[in-house]
Amino acid sequence: MPSPVTRFAPSPTGFLHIGGARTALFNWLYARGRGGKMLLRIEDTDRARSTEAAITAILDGLSWLGLDWDGEPISQFGRAERHAEVAHQLLESGHAYRCYASQAELAEMREKARAEGLPPRYDGRWRDRDPAEAPEDVKPVIRIKAPKEGETVVSDHVQGTVAFPNKDLDDFVILRYDGTPTYMLAVVVDDHDMGITHVIRGDDHLTNAARQTAIYQALGWKVPEWAHIPLIHGPDGAKLSKRHGALGVEAYRAMGYLPEALRNYLARLGWAHGDEEIFSTEQAMEWFDLDAINKAAARFDFVKLQNLNGHYMRQAEDERLVDAMLAILPEMEAPPAIPQELSKTERGPLMMLMPGLKERAKTLVELAHSAAFLFAQRPIPLNEKAAAILDTEARSRLARLGDKLADAPWSEAALEETVRDFAEAEGVKLGKVAQPLRAALTGSNSSPGIFEVMLALGHEEALGRIADQASDKR
Repeated sequence: MPSPVTRFAPSPTGFLHIGGARTALFNWLYARGRGGKMLLRIEDTDRARSTEAAITAILDGLSWLGLDWDGEPISQFGRAERHAEVAHQLLESGHAYRCYASQAELAEMREKARAEGLPPRYDGRWRDRDPAEAPEDVKPVIRIKAPKEGETVVSDHVQGTVAFPNKDLDDFVILRYDGTPTYMLAVVVDDHDMGITHVIRGDDHLTNAARQTAIYQALGWKVPEWAHIPLIHGPDGAKLSKRHGALGVEAYRAMGYLPEALRNYLARLGWAHGDEEIFSTEQAMEWFDLDAINKAAARFDFVKLQNLNGHYMRQAEDERLVDAMLAILPEMEAPPAIPQELSKTERGPLMMLMPGLKERAKTLVELAHSAAFLFAQRPIPLNEKAAAILDTEARSRLARLGDKLADAPWSEAALEETVRDFAEAEGVKLGKVAQPLRAALTGSNSSPGIFEVMLALGHEEALGRIADQASDKR
C-alpha cells in the first residue's frame, strides 16, 4: 500500500488557532506514522483578509509545536491560472457551463427560496440554455453541472457513510466572473495536483466533500479518502470561544505550556488509544488511526492540560526549562522581575533550585513566579500567607535564629542541624521555625526545601532577609 500524503491547508486570516493546530497534528501523525508526507498549503485566495503576518504566525506556530512539513509551503493564490485551466477543461467536456444570471436574478432566487422555507439555491436556468441568448451586459460565471438524480455518497473514516441527495447540491460556481476560482474548485485541483491521498479536516467541511466529489468525478480523478473530524467545544459543550481557550498557539506558548504537552493533549482530544492518557510523540505516531477518532465533539479542558503540562515539566531537563521560561518572559502578563539574560552567577542559584521548583509548577509562568524570589530586592515583598505567618512571635523567634545561623557552617546538613537544634531549644515543633524562615527568605509560604533555598541565596543574602523580617524583641 503506498504511503499516505496528507495536507494542512490553513487560511492566513489570523493566528493558528487551537482547532487548526489539532487538525495539523492529526494530519502529521497519520502521515509520519506511515512513512508518508504532510504538505502545507496556504489557502490565501481571500486577498482582502490574507496577511503576511498571519502566514508567519501559522508557520511559527507549527514549528513551535514540532509539526514539520515536507517541501515548501504552497500558495493557493499562486495557482489561480491552473484552477482556471481546469474550469475551462470542465467547460469543454460538457461538465460545466457559463451562467449569465444577473445579481438581480440571483437575489430573486434567494428571496423565493427564503419565502418557501428552503435554503438559497441556484435554479439551473442557464444549465441547458443556448449561450447565444446571453445578455451583453452580464459577465458570466462558470458553474459545475452537478448530478441531479440519485445521491452522492461520502465514505468517511470518522463520520461513516454519508449520503447526500443530489437535488440538494445545485450547480455551484467554480469560476467567478473575473476569472478567479472558488474555494470548491481550488481545493480539488490543489489536492489532486499535490497527490493528496487523505483529506483530514474539520467536520464543518463534510457537505463540501459531497460537492468536491462531484468535481472529482466530472474530471475522472480519484477521490481522496475523507476523514472529517469533529470540532472542539468548551467544557460546557458550547462552541469553543476565546473564553474557553480558542486562542492562537502562540498564546499557549506565552501561557507557559510545553509543545510536547500540547501535542499530547491535542492528540487525546477526540482520539484515544485504550485508556492511555500520557504518551510520547513516537507512540502517538505508532498508534494514531483515523478510524479511532471520536465522532462526537471533543471538550477542551484547561485543568487537564495544566496537569499534563506539569507532568512534562517534571520530566524535562532543568536547563531547557530555564531557557524556555526566560524566552517567554516578555510575553507573560505581569511578568516577575527576572532578568531575561542571566549571567552564569545568576543562573547558578536558579539551576540549583530547579528540581524543587518544577515539582510545584504546572506551567512555565508558574515556574517563573515561584523562582522570582531569587531575584527580589531587599526587603523582599511578602504574599498574604507569608505575612500572616510572620506574626510577632515568629519575628521574635527569627531574630534569635538569625544569631545562631550567623555562626553556622554554610552547608545543607549544618544548616538543617542548626535549625532543628534551635527548634528543640525553643520547645516548639520544627514547622514553627521552618515556616517563618521560609516566609522571610522567599516571601511565600511555599518553596523548594528551605535549606536548599538558603544555599542558593548565599550566606549574606539569606541572613539579610532574615534580619529584614526579624523583631528586635528577642
